[in-house]
Amino acid sequence: MEDTRIGSQVSVDDLLAMLVAQVVQQPGPRVLVAVDGPDAAGKTTMADALAQRLPGQVVRASIDGFGHPREHRLRRGSLSPEGYYRDSFDNEGLRRLLLEPFRSGEREVVARTFDFRSETATPPKPLYIEDHAVLLFDGVFLLRPELRHQWDLSIYLHVEPDVTLARARERDLDLFGSDGEVEVRYGQRYIPGQALYRDEADPMGVASLLVDNTDPAAPLILARPTG
Repeated sequence: MEDTRIGSQVSVDDLLAMLVAQVVQQPGPRVLVAVDGPDAAGKTTMADALAQRLPGQVVRASIDGFGHPREHRLRRGSLSPEGYYRDSFDNEGLRRLLLEPFRSGEREVVARTFDFRSETATPPKPLYIEDHAVLLFDGVFLLRPELRHQWDLSIYLHVEPDVTLARARERDLDLFGSDGEVEVRYGQRYIPGQALYRDEADPMGVASLLVDNTDPAAPLILARPTG
């Protein structure tokens, strides 16, 4: 592997190799890994790529599978940053149905409960988990105080708000219907909601590994695990 000192840019292959090494050295038969970061930071892409390289059983899941219904998500208003941070996701259900059973060695866990895009509950379809397995979980707000101690390893992908907005204009145009609506949603709800999360939870200071993912082809290591 090439140099991965703090402040060095690395290839994606080298970053993934470093992450694999960090995961496999974790103690215990079950390992829980979080890939956190602001909207459109590249979390799902990174987690999918890492999953392909890890040995043994890898369970992929996302915070998107643990959303609250619309009336709960938007109870503070459709453009509320606080509502985005505090009301979007069923963190208690995530812990109870997936994280804690996975950690404790349960044979079956539930990896999603609600599809927020279709506003429909997902019928529980328990996944069978082997004795040795990795849960690779991506999403926003994963290092909030009520979740941060669940993870053996956490990766935070940092991008600036202007990068988030530029990527969202491409990714979420169909979801919101127009460039103007994307700009309103991100400018008033999602980007300020992420700022609230950073102010309250300090995910960049808590994460095991901090990566600037402005250029996904050349990630920049900002802080890395020790040992």
